[in-house]
Amino acid sequence: MGRRRKGRDIHGWLVVDKPAGPTSTAVVNKVRWALDARKAGHAGTLDPDATGVLAIALGEATKTVPFVTDAMKSYVFTVRFGVATNTDDAEGEVIRESALRPSDEEIVATLKSFEGDILQVPPKFSAVKIDGERAYKLAREDEDFEIAARPLYVDSLTLLSRPDADTAALEMVCGKGGYVRAIARDLGEQLGCLGHVERLRRVWSGPFDVEDGVSLARVEELARTAALDDHLLPVEVGLTDLQEMRANDAGFARLRNGNPGQVLDGANYGDEVWVSYKGQPVAVGIYRGGEVHPSRVFNL
Repeated sequence: MGRRRKGRDIHGWLVVDKPAGPTSTAVVNKVRWALDARKAGHAGTLDPDATGVLAIALGEATKTVPFVTDAMKSYVFTVRFGVATNTDDAEGEVIRESALRPSDEEIVATLKSFEGDILQVPPKFSAVKIDGERAYKLAREDEDFEIAARPLYVDSLTLLSRPDADTAALEMVCGKGGYVRAIARDLGEQLGCLGHVERLRRVWSGPFDVEDGVSLARVEELARTAALDDHLLPVEVGLTDLQEMRANDAGFARLRNGNPGQVLDGANYGDEVWVSYKGQPVAVGIYRGGEVHPSRVFNL
């Protein structure tokens, strides 16, 4: 029998405005310690040098992580033209340089080709698995390998400003699995001038906005106090994109045991929904003619 993890049974979401430097895992571990939480995870990795929204799920909220991971996200980032790096960001080694610089009009015209359903090749320094190994591990060992292109939906990619000839500030709204570093790399390639990400900030992710984020310094300051608990958002915030349905007494009793249960509301047959009972989330499941067949059950 595995050893039971110590800590509180605390449930909800904490939105951290991640600083540049720590890994996403390090931030999760800091939050779990600060809240003395038994269980924690995050909804979407940020690179160490990236900043912004890192939504951390605690306790039963971890069961809603896939719905936030699948949601749309917005990034504001700066592309540096004229230099390609092996990591596609400013931390990597310079591998190529170009004296060419694009005009604003060329940038705007090229950005259109990145919108909609596209195929994107992730950076070689990424967590993508190649034959069971992480790509970044193979890249560090100078292994020769290729990464297959992956589908990505880009809702919009916009030029925000042009601080100087060498840089451009952009905003991207995209779906699951987008690599901003790959966008910067491919944009530079298409413009013929090369490029990499200089700065990156995630401004919102699904229902979570950076304006509601708590700094990591503030998390440390309020660690192990009730004041930090006050920043928690309820579990159901992670279910914003699903329709809510209410269970009756009998439905609640069945759903909490993992069985199909009656609900008081209607939906389209086959829709994925979440069910509440007296204001608390009970389950996520598929609606089928007056009942919800649960795929996840919350123990709150």
